[in-house]
Amino acid sequence: MNTVIVGLQWGDEGKGKIIDLLSKSSDYIVRFQGGNNAGHTVVIKEKVYIFHLVPSGILRPNKICVIANGVVIDPKVLLEEIDKLKEQGIDVDKRLKISYLCHVIFPYHRIMDKLREIKRTHRIGTTAKGIGPCYVDKVARCGIRIGELFNDSVFKEKLKDNLKEKNAIFRKVYNQEGFSFKKLYDEYKRYADKLYPYVCNTKLILEKAIESKRSILFEGAQGTFLDIDFGTYPYVTSSSVISAGACIGTGLAPFHIDKIVGVIKAYTTRVGEGPFPTEFLPKFSDFIRNKGNEFGATTGRPRRCGWLDIFMIKEAVSLNGASEIAITKLDVLDGIKKIKICVGYKYKNQILKEFIYDSYIFSKVKPIYKEFDGWNESTSNIKSYKDLPKNAKNYLKEIEKLLSTSVSLVSVGSQRDQTIYL
Repeated sequence: MNTVIVGLQWGDEGKGKIIDLLSKSSDYIVRFQGGNNAGHTVVIKEKVYIFHLVPSGILRPNKICVIANGVVIDPKVLLEEIDKLKEQGIDVDKRLKISYLCHVIFPYHRIMDKLREIKRTHRIGTTAKGIGPCYVDKVARCGIRIGELFNDSVFKEKLKDNLKEKNAIFRKVYNQEGFSFKKLYDEYKRYADKLYPYVCNTKLILEKAIESKRSILFEGAQGTFLDIDFGTYPYVTSSSVISAGACIGTGLAPFHIDKIVGVIKAYTTRVGEGPFPTEFLPKFSDFIRNKGNEFGATTGRPRRCGWLDIFMIKEAVSLNGASEIAITKLDVLDGIKKIKICVGYKYKNQILKEFIYDSYIFSKVKPIYKEFDGWNESTSNIKSYKDLPKNAKNYLKEIEKLLSTSVSLVSVGSQRDQTIYL
């Protein structure tokens, strides 16, 4: 069974835990897009693991973890992550595979990311990790792939060519000092030497896994409405986040995908700028943020919080072809008297019949809410669906009904055993 895990909101849905749980029954765990702007958190007893590039399945013994071609890699960050995992006693060397087609993030990408954000009138809220500028170079056909770091003449030529253009931009547009070819060349050759044992043809590895009837779990980063095409553009990430991106980002044909699991939070969060129809007022937002520990795993930025938006998630289910839903952080809603779900939008006093991809109009819509009674009991120690409070079950049933999609898993805490399987 080959399964894609994808976020159905604006990222931060708790995919790290879901991936960790499902990786137990998978042989290969594959990251197919994004870069170290992602942060997947896994909590095991007293230990907290935060992943940015390495698939979180690395915590499961004997699992093969793949960083596929759709990912952009900052070698410094990746090597630091590998070293930290080794310090924690995690076997990485024989189990991590990196596609030689992955594009490489350079310091000029990170600096460009920051400078562009400063210059903008309407800021996007980028993580400033250089992800977007690296994808720009990929599409502009001047990017440097990780496999090219090992071909000295090719790497030298491409790096010189890039610096000729980039340094001119830095000096003339941003009034900033350029980069030294020798310094960058020497730095990235050192990275290349350390990464060499991991780099290979990951498409071939995955095809052989499929031939051998091994199961693959595709690990998505970010969330549907941060997708470069279908997100709330321009407040999006720079890669194809939706489930179809798993094929583009690995080189595997669509018919190899058996199942798509969409992950949602029991409410909604968003990091950075952009429209957010169901956003709470500041006081209640602070309450939920602190209760749910809603701070970015990558940047530490406080997340904006709001009610669950079913109208938006329904579109995400359609875009991804999700056949089942995993819901996280139900426990954060414990003790709230009245809980709302957004079931539609109004724009200029008209009820919208379909989701709006125009960010300007989306920023002006008014949510239509359906209200539910909350529950006072704690759900964090509940192990089975039948033991959930009646109103919590009503909430979950309503989500299933509105989405016409079954809920297969509910998380009521960060630990592995704080999970209810339906």
